Amino acid sequence: MGALTHRSLVEYLLEESFEVAETIETGADDPELQGELGDVLLQVVLHARLAQERESFTFDEVAAGLTAKMVRRNPHVFRPDGSLQDSFPATVEEIVQKWDAVKKAERPERKGPFEGIPHALPALAKAQKALDRAARAGSSTKSISGSVVSPAAETIQTEEELGDLLLAVVGSARAKGFDAERALRSALRRYQAAYEGSTTPS
Repeated sequence: MGALTHRSLVEYLLEESFEVAETIETGADDPELQGELGDVLLQVVLHARLAQERESFTFDEVAAGLTAKMVRRNPHVFRPDGSLQDSFPATVEEIVQKWDAVKKAERPERKGPFEGIPHALPALAKAQKALDRAARAGSSTKSISGSVVSPAAETIQTEEELGDLLLAVVGSARAKGFDAERALRSALRRYQAAYEGSTTPS
């Protein structure tokens, strides 16, 4: 395993993750999903093995850390000893509030809702996560140019229609020589700057 590094394995972790997503989204059968999940798990095992060779951490420690995080971040589900609570919050909103409170307590150095969103996410996924974070923080999710919901998007009733609209937007961008991914990243940066400017104490 001497030729392998965490960096050299990144592309395979991403590829296997996308294959799991495609398997789920295309409705593949359970044996295929099982195999694809195994491929992702193999990547985790390889990364843990590389760390173990450096005497940094082991796969068992990764699993134990995940278990501890799930218990810590879900006090509405688990007691501190890992056993289940006797009752659970009545609404999804209560669960999200508890989850956010625990995460905020864990990472008090984070100054805003956008910190911790991976920079390497594709622009569309990053934009959706940023808008979700802003909404959960109490923002009305307005951009510097007004609402982030366009009149065309308001008529959409299904994900299929949304996909068609997004494809049409990309097609229009291509026809005009624009880079749709870069344009969305730029719009997201402007949105985040506007959000942070509007929430900064005067």
